[in-house]
Amino acid sequence: MTLFSLIVALLIEQLRPIPTERFVTAPLRAFARFLEDRFNDGEARHGAVAWWVAVITLGFATALAYFILWHVHPLLAMAFNVVVLYLTTGFRQLSRFFSDLQLALRMGELPRARQLIGAWRGKSHDASSSSEVARLAIEEALIAAHRNVFAVIFWFILLPGPSGAVLYRLARFFDEEWSARRGDPEFGDFGDFAHKAYAALDWLPVRLTAAAFSIVGDFEDGVYCWRAQANQWKDKASGILLASGGGALGVRLGMPIHESGEVVERPEMGVGDEADADFMQSTIGLIWRTLVLVFLLLALLGVAGWVGT
Repeated sequence: MTLFSLIVALLIEQLRPIPTERFVTAPLRAFARFLEDRFNDGEARHGAVAWWVAVITLGFATALAYFILWHVHPLLAMAFNVVVLYLTTGFRQLSRFFSDLQLALRMGELPRARQLIGAWRGKSHDASSSSEVARLAIEEALIAAHRNVFAVIFWFILLPGPSGAVLYRLARFFDEEWSARRGDPEFGDFGDFAHKAYAALDWLPVRLTAAAFSIVGDFEDGVYCWRAQANQWKDKASGILLASGGGALGVRLGMPIHESGEVVERPEMGVGDEADADFMQSTIGLIWRTLVLVFLLLALLGVAGWVGT
């Protein structure tokens, strides 16, 4: 049921992607504001209380709903899995921007490519070269594939019903929503716990995704770059994904970029050649091979469990 629910949810999301802003982000943002109004006095401990109230309560409610539906009929429980996964995953979200960027670079439309990468990252890249745009697109795709797909799948498998997918999606949202305001004196330390909680929940999934990138790509370079380069990146989790992904692809990521009218210095991730549209295509292949590997492992686990009974 786990594997089938995942496949159906991802297929539906590919065929009819959900308007994320309207059906996911906007309601969650309103919920976050509700929690802030009632709990935020600038202290980290009250942020922890708000996080537990929101994330654990909704996660438990999801698990409870799943078990009730299972006792009514297993098909209802499976349908519930599909709906929750449809709302919490986002494979199509990354492929839409990525495909448009790749096409723009292949057609030599650099201004349009700059506009697209700027819209994706929420920053200006008017002075970026085609290689910089391709590099940034690959970086965004590797990180988004992990956060929107592979980490969600990990927690979906680990916890009962679809509660793990809800847990991870909420934890990531509250980290992004509240971490962006941590420098605001009025907001205080309210978001500290959300940031630490998400880092803890993402610790194992990010390493499993990096390992999968290496397995389906250039294993030796993927592991080497992971060990030698990941710690140089400001965000350790992103550094692991970029270093292993760049090594597995044989492309250089990171490095200085033009962003919002200035040059931003960044360490080099990965090894090999300069990024271009061809490496963007290779990135799509790496992500799909990783997904196939995940499905294959789930199928083997399902067969082993069936044989064991």
